[in-house]
Amino acid sequence: MTIRVGEGIEAENARWSFGGDTPKTFNKHVEKSVPLYLEGHDLICRLSDFFVHDQSTCYELGTSTGVLLQKLANHHLDRKGINWVGLDCEKSMIAKAKEDLPSELSNVSFSHEDIVAYPYEKSDFMVSYYTVQFIPPYQRQDLFDKVYESLNWGGAFLLFEKVRAADARFQDYMTAIYNDYKTEQGYSNDEIMAKSRSLKRVLEPFSSQGNYDFLQRAGFKDYMTVMKFACFEGILAIK
Repeated sequence: MTIRVGEGIEAENARWSFGGDTPKTFNKHVEKSVPLYLEGHDLICRLSDFFVHDQSTCYELGTSTGVLLQKLANHHLDRKGINWVGLDCEKSMIAKAKEDLPSELSNVSFSHEDIVAYPYEKSDFMVSYYTVQFIPPYQRQDLFDKVYESLNWGGAFLLFEKVRAADARFQDYMTAIYNDYKTEQGYSNDEIMAKSRSLKRVLEPFSSQGNYDFLQRAGFKDYMTVMKFACFEGILAIK
């Protein structure tokens, strides 16, 4: 049974997809659905100043329509030889990203790829903006390991994720706060429930400690939370 989750996007129970027609209205939908979504973009651009330099190679893992990568490229427009690479497993997202890419951003490229299997080059800056939560849990450590191996010494990985709370009581609080937030964004109770149902088995968030553990096992020793709103968190890890 197809259900509407907002912005004209339709999904089925436990079958949320970023493909099909989703890219057409995805930007508006995600901006309304994720607290501090655009503020997170701004923070990432500001933090990139400490790591991106001339000739850097930089990746966005799960680039969707490429909005964040465009912002990063524009933020560093005066630098020379930077290679901005956006990767996504959905062909329709990559098609939308290429369609919306201004011609003056010739150092930005988008590729339809599996971010777990992709052969990364040495890089200075990598971003995963609410992407790893959709990767099957058994593949996540492989991805973190590849990120760590790809980064040059002193390079940065920015990981933004929806996270689970430490126990059931706190999880109840976070769920209630998030549902209130979505209601304030104009979503109906039916749309909120429909989105939740569509994400069953598809979105599998870990706790903050779970994500820290992934980073530690990969080799990261220096990391900290740089943004937090209830069950949404941004982590900066430095190799």
